Amino acid sequence: MVWDPKDPWGKKPDPLEDALKQAQSQLKDLFPPGGLKNLLPSGGVWNIVIAAALLFIAWQSVFIVAPDEEGVVKRFGVPVRAVEPGPHFKIPIVETVLQPKVAKLFRVEVGFRTNPQGRQQMVPQEALMLTGDMNILAIEFIVQYKIKEARNFLFNVADIHETIGKAAEASMREVVGKSKIDEALTTGKAVIQQDTLTLLQTILDQYQAGVQIAAVQLQDVDPPEAVAAAFKDVTNAKEDREKLINQAQGYRNDIIPRAKGEAAELVNRARGFAQARLNRAQGEANRFLATLKEYNQAKDVISKRIYIETMEEILPNMEKIIIDGKGGERVLPYLPLDRLSKPKAMTGSKTTPQLEAEEPRPDQSPTLKPRGTRS
Repeated sequence: MVWDPKDPWGKKPDPLEDALKQAQSQLKDLFPPGGLKNLLPSGGVWNIVIAAALLFIAWQSVFIVAPDEEGVVKRFGVPVRAVEPGPHFKIPIVETVLQPKVAKLFRVEVGFRTNPQGRQQMVPQEALMLTGDMNILAIEFIVQYKIKEARNFLFNVADIHETIGKAAEASMREVVGKSKIDEALTTGKAVIQQDTLTLLQTILDQYQAGVQIAAVQLQDVDPPEAVAAAFKDVTNAKEDREKLINQAQGYRNDIIPRAKGEAAELVNRARGFAQARLNRAQGEANRFLATLKEYNQAKDVISKRIYIETMEEILPNMEKIIIDGKGGERVLPYLPLDRLSKPKAMTGSKTTPQLEAEEPRPDQSPTLKPRGTRS
């Protein structure tokens, strides 16, 4: 009987240990005698290599995203996550990071190009566009955009800058094709810019480009050089027409209110004059009725009073000659026709009345009185 040594504690052999031992034996067969120790450096050199490897792994494991950036982590070339600004970790060698500037405002030129010296040169194949009323314009504009979603911006479109330029050109052509030339040259520029921005943003969203259009700004909107002079003449004529229309409207706005004011003033003056004449006539009528009432009660006194008041009103404004009774018998009455032919101005726009001799009363010297006055 063959003796079979066993574990005194009665434990069974571990399969994992057996597998490790088998792997070690296979490695020993692959390498020369002495094992791995003959291939690896020994002592302090080995420690330096290990420290350098650890430093390299730590350097490859940490990255920092700037405040104006967004980090996109790729694992074997496939984006797996996006990270915010700040320090982050990644798997060294396996993962890489892209950090686009999400706060930066990018610029695309359409219809022209700016050289390194700062000079602009038109690109006719991009700038020449057809308007809705079948006119040709040379339109130069810029598009400003920024990154909205970094992952889509980096991986969904191959050449995002050129794509935005082509999409902006197509959008501008569509909007200008629906507009008239007068609108594009004068008052419709703001509407064209806004419509182009909206249409361009819609196209890029369909592409999932991950960008946000900030502005579409027209630089130059001019007719082609071949017809620039004719367009300038037309524009000047339109400006002159608008100027004349504005001047006519200004004159109209000035003369009509003034005429209405003068008409209202005349109407009010006429009403006031009519009311004054009516009140004065009413007062004179009331005065006459009151005088008539008093006259019926004392005819002699009232007649004398009326006569005196009438003379007081008439005599101060006329030339008169008083001759006593005896002198009148020897004096030839004289009528100064040369002076009477030139009437004097009197109060109330009255002319000097013609005079005639009045026969004297028994107790009074003869006087001259106006013709037609009552005694």
